[in-house]
Amino acid sequence: MKGNVIETVMGAVVLVAAALFLLFAYQTSQLRAVSGYEVTANFERIDGIRQGGDVRMSGIKIGSVVSERLDPKTYLATVRMSIDPAIQLPDDTVAAILSAGLLGDKYMSLVPGGSDKMIPPGGRIKFTQASVSLENLLGQVIFSAPGGKKPEEGGAEPPPAPAPAK
Repeated sequence: MKGNVIETVMGAVVLVAAALFLLFAYQTSQLRAVSGYEVTANFERIDGIRQGGDVRMSGIKIGSVVSERLDPKTYLATVRMSIDPAIQLPDDTVAAILSAGLLGDKYMSLVPGGSDKMIPPGGRIKFTQASVSLENLLGQVIFSAPGGKKPEEGGAEPPPAPAPAK
């Protein structure tokens, strides 16, 4: 009977320690959505960006991706972001989709410009850089000819050989 009480107490201690560890991990990570003012940006492609994803400036999380949708008129992807109200974005800010590593998650990176005018809440980031597809880059490297394109593939004709001397 005494062994069952000790096992029960030890099990409770382990569960409390696990709960404290999870609470600590959640608070120190940047998984929380940032509430603040919203801005939008239009991109040609947003591969890898998802709702709840990070919006970073200089590597520090300053916001979250709220939503993404396709504009039926322009066929561009529109991304809505929530930005920390303490951070004011100049109107010449550049939004780029970057990868956290070779196989890492993608995030929105904001690079502030030098303008004195700020983007108002509900405003739009005009300058964007779409995500780079790793698969397309690898395909270009693998299937590109070492010396450029051959003439039959649309490359330039080689210069004519010089005439033999008489």
